[in-house]
Amino acid sequence: MPGEKGVKGVVIISGGLDSTILLYWALHQGYSIHALSFDYGQRHGKELKCARKTCRNLGVKHLVVDISGIRELLASSALTNHGIEVPEEHYTHESQKITIVPNRNAIMLNIALGYAVNIGAEKVFYAAHYNDRAIYPDCRWEFVESVNVTAKLACDNPRLEVVAPFVHKTKAEIVALGRELGVPFADTWSCYKGGEKACGVCGTCRERIEAFQINGLRDPLEYEIEVEW
Repeated sequence: MPGEKGVKGVVIISGGLDSTILLYWALHQGYSIHALSFDYGQRHGKELKCARKTCRNLGVKHLVVDISGIRELLASSALTNHGIEVPEEHYTHESQKITIVPNRNAIMLNIALGYAVNIGAEKVFYAAHYNDRAIYPDCRWEFVESVNVTAKLACDNPRLEVVAPFVHKTKAEIVALGRELGVPFADTWSCYKGGEKACGVCGTCRERIEAFQINGLRDPLEYEIEVEW
């Protein structure tokens, strides 16, 4: 999808691999980007440090929105409730459903859409990708389509659009794109456990490792386990 040079857009960046590559992609496409991150009380808050560093290095205006007060309302997830263990199975395993934060992406997208209207932006970029489809309902194309219908009705702006360019791409394909764009992978974070090093065994670590292995790349992150590259 070719960009529209100078068109203003908002990128939701968590500090994770996918959203960081998305930010680089949107800039490469020629969009004028404002970045938005969310502190929702996630146990892996280290990703926000990565988001700040990335935006600082790229000279992108960046806001971190503190919505951590909703953590108690969304406490059924292992990402917001420290009393729930983060599962260590493959990222497509049924156990990964405990990492779903109820309605998280809809909440973030609606705030981002309001911000976009406020600053005169026409696009909101969202890093949902194909691998997440099996477990996370708000990463599916059908969800993106529905949000776009709602956004146009709520904001009365036919040009306002949620763009999810990775929604049909696998994690491995996104990593390949990141390599092409020169993304510093060391400045991203994926692990759900929130330790000093990436655990290497939670679902999102497994997914990340697999994507790098498929591309014949070594992930620059330090892992608590030994990984064969």
